Amino acid sequence: MTTATEPDRDAAAVDEEKPKSTLQRLVGAQAFQILGVLLILIVLFSIAEPDAFLSINNFRNVVVNVSILAIIGVGMTFVIITGGIDLSVGSVLVFSGVVAAKTMEALGGQGVGVSIVGALAACGSGTLWGLFNGVVVARLKVPPLIVTLGTLGMALGAAQILTGGIDLRGAPTVLTDTIGFGRLFGQIPYLSLIALAVIVIGAVILHRTRFGRYTYAVGSNDEAARRVGVRADRHLILVYTLAGFCAGLAGILNLAFFSSTTIAGQSNTALNVIAGVVIGGTSLFGGIGTIAGTVIGLFIPAVLQNGFVIMGVQPFWQQVVVGAFLIAAVYVDQVRRAAASRGASTRRSLFSRFSRPQGARRKEAQ
Repeated sequence: MTTATEPDRDAAAVDEEKPKSTLQRLVGAQAFQILGVLLILIVLFSIAEPDAFLSINNFRNVVVNVSILAIIGVGMTFVIITGGIDLSVGSVLVFSGVVAAKTMEALGGQGVGVSIVGALAACGSGTLWGLFNGVVVARLKVPPLIVTLGTLGMALGAAQILTGGIDLRGAPTVLTDTIGFGRLFGQIPYLSLIALAVIVIGAVILHRTRFGRYTYAVGSNDEAARRVGVRADRHLILVYTLAGFCAGLAGILNLAFFSSTTIAGQSNTALNVIAGVVIGGTSLFGGIGTIAGTVIGLFIPAVLQNGFVIMGVQPFWQQVVVGAFLIAAVYVDQVRRAAASRGASTRRSLFSRFSRPQGARRKEAQ
């Protein structure tokens, strides 16, 4: 029986190892499956409330609501792919907005030049917070959960010290009229165009550059990455710095959109972004993730909230559904990793079997 069945099992295992076509890989990708879920939600809300949900203004509102989160999500995707986490992005957004508002107020409060300096101040302050996170995580070896939980409180506390706990209101008119509410051709919000540019640049960096390959390598196996010449600690510092820069950029855009620093309104920002990134297929265990998946994952909560409001459903249900999506996404990731692990074991078994001399294999079969 052994000689009859083992070759069949070996052949089946070899067949499983045949490379998949591009279409098979696309359909099997979690981001593609999440896109299917998003499309189903859109169809359901369109059937329930076709006039309100399918309007151009409604879709524009959904896109604008996702735009700032998507910018933060780009940086968060890099962080989570490395196997890390950043809980501080919401507080860094607030701090960056406060620094920008204070800077622009000190320079007179109006004008294009003042707005540019304010934007640079916001991005710079966010970058410094990200650099601090990266140094402590990479050099001092403090777990990223603890580091970013600490800087979450530090950045928010610093913002409240600078403002006395009161929101700063008023941004340069040119900033609010163009970036905040301006539209290209009267239809496409400039805020969303900036977010799109960040998404495209982030995707190119992640999927087409050495920096992106190093990010996957560090997340998959940082020790193996070090052995092949990747400076893992330096790379982690750069990744967290990138996340800080994205949060700083989001800070100036948030100020332009709301004309306020929204100190009390960003408590759930980090969790919402992390949920979107994970729902979009980025693994909390590191080594797996895409920018496209993150964008799709962020749209699901936004569409749910928008659809619930239109249908008159309490928006609190959005948190319940998003939580269920998050748990399901992590479960699917675990199942996928377990299957990959079994596949790796099968490959090792086949290699050891067929690398032995033919006579040894014959004796084993007998």
